[in-house]
Amino acid sequence: MEILPSLAMVAVECSHVVVSILFKAASLKGMSYYNFIAYCYVLGTLVFTLLVFFRNTVFRPMKFPLISRLCLLGISGYLGMICAYKGIEVGSPTLASAISNLTPAFTFILAASFRMEKVDFRRETTQAKIIGTITSIAGALVITFYRGPKILTSSPWTSSSSVVQPQRPLQSSQSNWIVGGILEVIAHLLYSFWYVIQAQVMKIYPEEIVVNLFYNLSVALLAVPVCLITEPQLSSWRLTHNISVVAVLYSGLFGFSFSSCVHTWGVRLKGPVFVAIFKPTSIVIAAVMSAIFLGEALHLGSVIGAVIITGGLYAVLWGKAKEAEEMRDEEPSSGGRVPLLQSYKC
Repeated sequence: MEILPSLAMVAVECSHVVVSILFKAASLKGMSYYNFIAYCYVLGTLVFTLLVFFRNTVFRPMKFPLISRLCLLGISGYLGMICAYKGIEVGSPTLASAISNLTPAFTFILAASFRMEKVDFRRETTQAKIIGTITSIAGALVITFYRGPKILTSSPWTSSSSVVQPQRPLQSSQSNWIVGGILEVIAHLLYSFWYVIQAQVMKIYPEEIVVNLFYNLSVALLAVPVCLITEPQLSSWRLTHNISVVAVLYSGLFGFSFSSCVHTWGVRLKGPVFVAIFKPTSIVIAAVMSAIFLGEALHLGSVIGAVIITGGLYAVLWGKAKEAEEMRDEEPSSGGRVPLLQSYKC
């Protein structure tokens, strides 16, 4: 059960990289991020409604503590999306991937503040999680700021005549990197808060499909009116380019739905820090996908950074596994009390 959640989180980061690239390409064709988010969450609501219908899910009563957290989940998720995609629009997917490496640190601090993570600096489990988090961020920074010599200049999937260089069309010479960077920092702080709130929601109501249905519905109810206010012309809703259609369909029917469902499952199973620690892998995935499918050169810095990130991930996963083992050992002597993190055990 340790391998499956890890593979699922890596798959989600692969999906995020594809969504970011598709959105950047669609935005260059004139698509607004307000429209993009509204379309995606309306489609996401449809996906989870169908899942609930076909699974014959029984809704349990919802009380105010759960409803208030679901509303907070929708607001933080929507605001995070607005900041993130505005940041991509004025910056680039590369900038967004680099700044997303702050998510593990933000999440760890928030989770510790809400006592969702045990923090005892004398224990090796806490030391492993802290060192692993810092190491993963350092590895992502290596990939971002150090390229090094080329170690792979061609790909069996591409030829020299058909290589597409995404850096040119996906980046604008007028991009405001400072504004984009600030927006991305705010976005990933909100995402970290989203993980923490999600953990509280799943503790109260451990039904991933139902929670995601209400989350997507709440974001859609926020996104559509905001989009109508910011984009009053109905012509702006038309998807006039093929890339816009592909971006909306992929992101709405699969990208957002898949990631929110897997993240909810991962938060319930392992906690918010476990989910957030995989964020730095997105920049590794972006580099590898560009090298394999787009013919971009693979540089030594990407390989070194990938190795460092892998080491950091292993340290955090080891710390989480060791912590869960210690909790199981302490369970008989807990006097009937259930530890706070027990709901995250696999």
